[in-house]
Amino acid sequence: MTTCGRIGLIVHTGRQAAVDAAARVYEWAREAGVPVVEMDVWDAAATRRSAKSEMEAGGNPDLVVTIGGDGTFLRGVRVAVARDVPVLGVNVGRVGFLTEVEPAELRGALEAYADDRTFLEERLLLGLTASRQLDVPGGIDELLRFGRGPALPPVATEGDTDPRDGFTTDVAAVNDIVFEKLARDRQASLGVYVDGRLFASYSADALIVASPTGSTAYSFAAGGPVLSPRLRALVFTPVAPHMAFNRSLILAPEESVGVRVLEHSGQVAVSIDGQVRGVVGPGDWLSVSPSPHVARLVRVRRSDFYARLRDRFGLADAPAASADGTAPVSFLDA
Repeated sequence: MTTCGRIGLIVHTGRQAAVDAAARVYEWAREAGVPVVEMDVWDAAATRRSAKSEMEAGGNPDLVVTIGGDGTFLRGVRVAVARDVPVLGVNVGRVGFLTEVEPAELRGALEAYADDRTFLEERLLLGLTASRQLDVPGGIDELLRFGRGPALPPVATEGDTDPRDGFTTDVAAVNDIVFEKLARDRQASLGVYVDGRLFASYSADALIVASPTGSTAYSFAAGGPVLSPRLRALVFTPVAPHMAFNRSLILAPEESVGVRVLEHSGQVAVSIDGQVRGVVGPGDWLSVSPSPHVARLVRVRRSDFYARLRDRFGLADAPAASADGTAPVSFLDA
């Protein structure tokens, strides 16, 4: 008896390998008697829904399968988190930090999930509170669009609140939340607060708050550290700050990072997992902390994050070290 009642399928239709792999999902599902519905479909007339609306339109599947790269996987997590369902990522991308299953393994992975032979790996997500509702001003949304897909709907907020507490949003970022300057000639000038206390004021191209999962993405490119995805922590990394202190901070999960736009700062774009979701200006503030939700990744085998790190970044041993000997692959083989 299958434990997989309904599959939500998200496909990078711009890659033929992804389209071919999607056909394998339909073939397996047809044989297993499991309904499949495509979700978050991109086309010329696409209007993307909120995560909750996308799940409802798809009949609330109990498994989301993504076929593409890490970007497609991020789309899947955004939707799946609305109903706390797991995500199985199939890799036909270039990097594949998040997606582990290859197309040739797809049928076996679906069978393993249906037979309860997989396990779930949980990842911390980032939540966002804002002093006002976020929006992208008219006339600049095309300029701000990141990526190749249609823009997401406005960030939703929950109910009425005391203005001092801000608005709790529906954001659940997998990788990072970034505050970045809009104009080339105007820096983002931001006061940064840790647990409500001023740490420092920055004038920078951007400030990144990343999850451990996102520590290998933009934060890493900006010089930030790599964190084990098993950790519950936040990473704060400035990008090209105009100050001597340009280091990252690693914060405990019970700590928050607050950002306040200073009075003479240029406008600041708020990007969530690579897509601009709002523009803020002087006097506005935002706070990032761990989301109450987690991403639930379907794994068919135990993951070796550090082997993947070495492989994906093409890490090589230091020539001087290689000249002095060869290290065994396993510590206990020494």
